[in-house]
Amino acid sequence: MWLGIDTSGAVSVAVADDPRDAADCTVRAVVGDDRARHHDEVLLGLVDEALERAGIGRGDLTGIVAGRGPGPFTGLRVGLVVARTLSAVLDVPLLGLCSLDALAHQAAIGAIVPGPVATAEEPEELTVAVALDARRREVYHARYVASAGSLRRTDGPAVHAPADIADSLRACDVLVGSGAHLYPELLPATADLRHVDAGHLLRAAALERAAGEDLSSTAPLYLREPDAAKPTARKSALGR
Repeated sequence: MWLGIDTSGAVSVAVADDPRDAADCTVRAVVGDDRARHHDEVLLGLVDEALERAGIGRGDLTGIVAGRGPGPFTGLRVGLVVARTLSAVLDVPLLGLCSLDALAHQAAIGAIVPGPVATAEEPEELTVAVALDARRREVYHARYVASAGSLRRTDGPAVHAPADIADSLRACDVLVGSGAHLYPELLPATADLRHVDAGHLLRAAALERAAGEDLSSTAPLYLREPDAAKPTARKSALGR
């Protein structure tokens, strides 16, 4: 069983069958908390709740996938620290995935995993844009091309003011994310998907691993300096 943790915006935790060498996995439980500033208070409780819903214990886990962001410094760090700690304590592999990939996977799931009966109107490829609230009147963003069994990032992740990247994101077939809902006049969302679902984090990780992508890094994708400024050295009363 795999455990997925993402704290790039809201908090989401999921449990899924270990996909082994498959490009997809069956999600057994997904739980979350949409509040933006309570990651450290709720995350471990959500992990236990997801495991309980899936009917397993921590000792049954065979892998952990952590969302690397981009996201706010403090919230993202909480998720990565918990994921790394559980991986070390349980001695199971830890994989890292750009959080925007998970939201793109959810938005494009119909193109990635086509239904049993495809229609002539369904495009062979679907272009997807994701924009998450980055605060400071900016958004984290990336673009993708989705097709049967494939999700390929073609641009990003990056952080810009919405006006600077509005044309390129609006040109995609699908535009989702909390940033799109925050700036609807510039980034009109095509679906009500705002935050990362850890179930799709796991499924996107399975897809990318099967395609041979290296998911070994869990370095956070902050993309810019944290909001808290470093203290500056003060001169003494003697000027030294």
